[in-house]
Amino acid sequence: MNCYVRKWEIDDAPAIAAALSDIEIFDNLRDGLPFPYTEKDALDYIQAMRSANPKDTFAYAIVYEGEVVGSIGIFRKTNIHSKTAELGYYLAKKQWGKGIMTKAISEACAQVFAESDIIRIFAEPFSRNAASCRVLEKVGFSYEGTMKCNAVKNGKVEDMRIYALIRTDI
Repeated sequence: MNCYVRKWEIDDAPAIAAALSDIEIFDNLRDGLPFPYTEKDALDYIQAMRSANPKDTFAYAIVYEGEVVGSIGIFRKTNIHSKTAELGYYLAKKQWGKGIMTKAISEACAQVFAESDIIRIFAEPFSRNAASCRVLEKVGFSYEGTMKCNAVKNGKVEDMRIYALIRTDI
């Protein structure tokens, strides 16, 4: 499969705007993103990721068959959690079910573990998002539990699951 992750480039803005303007993707992400998502929003995001501290922010475009089809971000936490990072991701709907996200998450996490002192990467998908939960399990994340009534999305109280991947050489 011709799939990999790489740092964001300015020319990636149209692809990210198109993917994030899909309501099915938007409904599985945290609030704070505008909808619809414009190319200007995408440019602002890309510039922020390119200028972020590279020891704290690991932001990647997912490339499949030469086209940007999604995003992965791994963000370091602070204080006593400074060696822990949170994973977030999305994939353009037309690419769902092809194994792209499994490969991309695996590659991004391996890069973060190789290039940083992060020892734990975690993700918190909505419990209703079975595909997202499954991809984390396929990559080797361990299910740690369900956080009941943990979020409100689109006016609905949601449960979330927590998964973690622990660095093996600690």
